[in-house]
Amino acid sequence: MVLNYIWIGFFIIAFIVGLIKLIFFGDMTVFSEMISSTFDTAKTGFTISLGLTGVLTLWMGIMKVGEKGGVIKLFSKLVNPFFRKLFPELEKDHPAYGSIMMNIAANMLGLDNAATPIGLKAMDQLQKSNPKKDTASNAQIMFLVLNTSGLTLIPISIMVYRAQMGAADPSDIFIPILLATFFSTLAGLITVAIYQKINLFNRVILAYLGGLSALILGIILYLQHLPKAKIAEISSVTSNVLLFSIIVFFIGLAALKKVNVYDAFIEGAKDGFKTAVKIIPYLVAILVAIGVFRASGAMDYLISGFAYIFESTGINTDFINALPTALMKPLSGSGARGMMVDTMRTFGADSFAGKVASTVQGATDTTFYIIAVYFGSVGIKNTRYAVTAGLIADFVGIVAAILIAYLFFH
Repeated sequence: MVLNYIWIGFFIIAFIVGLIKLIFFGDMTVFSEMISSTFDTAKTGFTISLGLTGVLTLWMGIMKVGEKGGVIKLFSKLVNPFFRKLFPELEKDHPAYGSIMMNIAANMLGLDNAATPIGLKAMDQLQKSNPKKDTASNAQIMFLVLNTSGLTLIPISIMVYRAQMGAADPSDIFIPILLATFFSTLAGLITVAIYQKINLFNRVILAYLGGLSALILGIILYLQHLPKAKIAEISSVTSNVLLFSIIVFFIGLAALKKVNVYDAFIEGAKDGFKTAVKIIPYLVAILVAIGVFRASGAMDYLISGFAYIFESTGINTDFINALPTALMKPLSGSGARGMMVDTMRTFGADSFAGKVASTVQGATDTTFYIIAVYFGSVGIKNTRYAVTAGLIADFVGIVAAILIAYLFFH
């Protein structure tokens, strides 16, 4: 529903701005540019979607190999002690624990197709022990905010889009996204813990959060004192080594489990092909709306307004062209993806704006969409502080993404 209003709004605002430019400024070409943009962006959307087929097929195949090899279960075991402390109201053997941990693990690995049904199952299991059926329980809010904060280890879709848009090294945003999404998740978790009075100084929680925080801060402090060229080199080499190691690990684990690795890959690859075809109408729709919005001049006015605000405070404004992705992210995943693609198409995949938009896209998930789907699936109407906590996580993730992009790419 949110995307529907956004989509309509783009066309209406573009039309109004076009009329103003035509009537008051005598711009005789604005509407022809808007019409040309509809054809150009529709063609671009189709071309991008078609180009995604090969890379998406590859990665969905690799992910299916990992899934069949038991990677999700392995991750679930690793985070089991930590998650039990985050849901103190659930009894020790509550059936939702398994689904919660498998959902988070699938999200971390970028397995959206596996994560969503498992997540809906977890929400249903949590609802069964919820005393007020129309009001979100503490456990449901914690689970939902962990989802909206978007903790991701492997940002497959973003790397795929960057590859299609001609990035020299599509994986160069791998480490920046990992750092940004950590801060987003940490902010969401702390916010909910404060609301629910969860003791964050518990030894188990401190061990997990403290250890990860120390590692992340150590990486940032180490990189902060290096020349930009060296940071880019380290990031590129580390990202590619880690990604290839993950591929080998997935294949090796599946082989040890006596999984038919080739058949598992083909099964996942088929899903990748179907996904690439499925997104064509969605990508075309959003890119055409954004293209018209940009061709009318409305996007320039929006960007100029934000640039003026930040310039007046003395803040560097090189990130401003990526800001539409950040503004769209909490509202619509498809809209934010379209903004990211539009930024890379307009300024280049390897431009600073393109890299900031990519990092922002991977920093958080879509708060309003997740709340609507997950809570809507079990009939919850009173979301309590879930939106507030989700938006705090979004804000921290977006700010972290911009600052980390400056550290790595500026």
